[in-house]
Amino acid sequence: MSFLKVENVTSGYGSMEVLHNVSLEVNQGEIVSLLGPNGAGKTTLLRNIFGVISPWEGKIYFKEKDISGTPPEKVARMGMCYVPQENNIFPSLTVQENLEMGAFIREDDWQPRVKEVYELFPDLTDRRRSRAGDLSGGMRQMLAIGRALMLNPEMLLLDEPSTGLAPLLVDHIFEKIKQLNSQGVTIFLVEQNAQALQCSAKSYILEGGEKKAEGRAEELMKDEEIGKLYLGR
Repeated sequence: MSFLKVENVTSGYGSMEVLHNVSLEVNQGEIVSLLGPNGAGKTTLLRNIFGVISPWEGKIYFKEKDISGTPPEKVARMGMCYVPQENNIFPSLTVQENLEMGAFIREDDWQPRVKEVYELFPDLTDRRRSRAGDLSGGMRQMLAIGRALMLNPEMLLLDEPSTGLAPLLVDHIFEKIKQLNSQGVTIFLVEQNAQALQCSAKSYILEGGEKKAEGRAEELMKDEEIGKLYLGR
């Protein structure tokens, strides 16, 4: 089943066009990655998908419903959550308070979900009363993902979760992403780190706001030209 479908989307800011006729698809239960250099338009695409900004042209479908321009809160209520690369936690609040804030639109009992998040990220358990702003970069990323998980989403949009992390922590974050996926969460992973290909069923390459390549991750990794131009090889 096509869970997320981006169809011929053109978008940008003011008079500046950033995305040029971009199309892609994520099936239910997959991890799909989008790779590209800085300035490729990756974050702009995520903002269009989550309704932070609206497409100038084209359509975006989630669970086969047109969500083009739908406000983020409504998109979240439909089962999709977005973890931005920056400003993704409340630094003055504790870890526990951040998780509670993540459940702000839930009207049911969210307490069991807190326990599940701590089980997924046990490193946060001992820091639950610590200010989020005092956490290391890796723990901040875990908290940001955990906060999104408080809404029990069917789909996660992750914007470069490995940025600025030491290699060991990068491995840890990608392992957690695979673990989430094994629990039934569909994931659209935006990265510059080519390691994202190793946990993806399918990948897309974006450059200059245009889709340059797509295919199964292992095929893209074997392609010498793609590796040299886009994957740092």
